[in-house]
Amino acid sequence: MADIKYYDVILKPVVTEKSMAAMAEKKYTFLVNTEANKTQVKEAVEKMFEGTKVRKVNVMNIDGKNKRRSMGQRFGKTSKTKKAIVTLTEDSKEIEIFSGL
Repeated sequence: MADIKYYDVILKPVVTEKSMAAMAEKKYTFLVNTEANKTQVKEAVEKMFEGTKVRKVNVMNIDGKNKRRSMGQRFGKTSKTKKAIVTLTEDSKEIEIFSGL
């Protein structure tokens, strides 16, 4: 397993209706590196976004979907991903990338 730096942990934010509704409770959803663990996700959020304090991190492994290719004759899979839901403390600052949405 390679050494993962904090800037390689968070890939992109997840913007869905459900994740946007959870922002009222200070819960933010990100796609993260498949090799990252909860401690690395917490460290990455606190270092990348100034003034944030993470209370809890929930991590989910998402398997790839089956897809048909080449006229339905062959099957393949999309790549697997990992999703993290980060809950901030009450006295923490909000994450700015979600403020304009």
